[in-house]
Amino acid sequence: MTPTQLRRIRTRLTTFAEDLFQSFPRKDQRRWGHSYLRGLLLDGRRKSIQPMAARLARGDPDADADALEQALQQFVNQSPWDPVPVRRRLAERMTAAIGPAAWVIDDTGFPKFGRHSVGVAPQYCGALGKVANCQVGVSVHAVTDQASCPLDWRLFLPQEWDADLQRRRKAHVPVDQRHRPKWQLALELLDELVAWGLVPPVVLADAAYGEVGEFRLGLEQRGLVYVVQVPGTLSAYPEDVVPELAAYAGRGRRPVPRYRQHRLSLRQLVVAASAQAATTVTWREGADGEQLTSRFVALRVRPAGVKLRRATHGSQLAVRWLVAEWPAGEPEPVKYWLANLPETTPLEQLVGLAKLRWRVEHDYRELKDALGLDHFEGRSWQGWHHHVTLVSVAHAFVTLERLDPKARASA
Repeated sequence: MTPTQLRRIRTRLTTFAEDLFQSFPRKDQRRWGHSYLRGLLLDGRRKSIQPMAARLARGDPDADADALEQALQQFVNQSPWDPVPVRRRLAERMTAAIGPAAWVIDDTGFPKFGRHSVGVAPQYCGALGKVANCQVGVSVHAVTDQASCPLDWRLFLPQEWDADLQRRRKAHVPVDQRHRPKWQLALELLDELVAWGLVPPVVLADAAYGEVGEFRLGLEQRGLVYVVQVPGTLSAYPEDVVPELAAYAGRGRRPVPRYRQHRLSLRQLVVAASAQAATTVTWREGADGEQLTSRFVALRVRPAGVKLRRATHGSQLAVRWLVAEWPAGEPEPVKYWLANLPETTPLEQLVGLAKLRWRVEHDYRELKDALGLDHFEGRSWQGWHHHVTLVSVAHAFVTLERLDPKARASA
């Protein structure tokens, strides 16, 4: 936003900030929170604290840029305000405003130089498309085809940080924070949101999460509905395969029912159904106005695996939807999803949900390119969580402005 545009929306921004920052115990914290939001929203190539302070000072003849920079540094890096109540209020407001069709689990990388920023390590960075020195944040987003917003965050701590006491101490990592897989952080995010009284209509995730049996099992145990992308190499049985009981030999332990047929990969199951089983589905309009259309196969299967089998306690493996995208002219499917929606769910609904994850890439692009999500130069655990929370609040405000026709008319 330009300074002129920011002045036009200042009253709405102030009202929004007062609501989101009501948990701050001190008046000066609320004031600096509002200043930080204005700094994030103002046009500028970098949204780290020094250039934000300089831009804010240019709009106020009485401001001292150096003093403003020092105050914002203290507010984000040292001030002991708790980001959790802010994110809770943000999640409550945005789920009510957006009316999400689903929640999406994903993660994003924050490229970094050096080794002392909290959680930094050589690891896969989606922002760069390769292994690089970066931090990784796991997030959950409320999404529709028209709007979306991050609701909550977790910082991924690589395993090497568990034993590096010097780096942990310098970054002020809490003693109880240790390495946990990203899928486990995702389940913790969902648990936190549910504890706030918010329940996802459907959980969506990419194959990095969907391929993990413990993640899908965790969603099942929580009674959550999901559509998650998976690799075609995962194994399953056709729906009609059931455990078989071998004849008792008369001595030793009596046999128990077991799945005795050979497991197949999801790819094999779809290919066996053949491309003739594919149905053409259109799920939304693309950015160029063209309808997005492809062909899909939907089967009922029993996903297999040791952990899934143990979780049944001797019962049958659950039947789930397998959806595969098989575009015309392709020799085999190109994408696969597993879903636990009811058997009566239409294919169009399954495909629409499977394809809804695109909104998260839109969020990450805006959070980084426009609002400086990955511009934070602090190194501490608290500073990182403060910054991503404030950027999420700025993103929420921009999203609400877009959804409000009166706000758009006055912009």
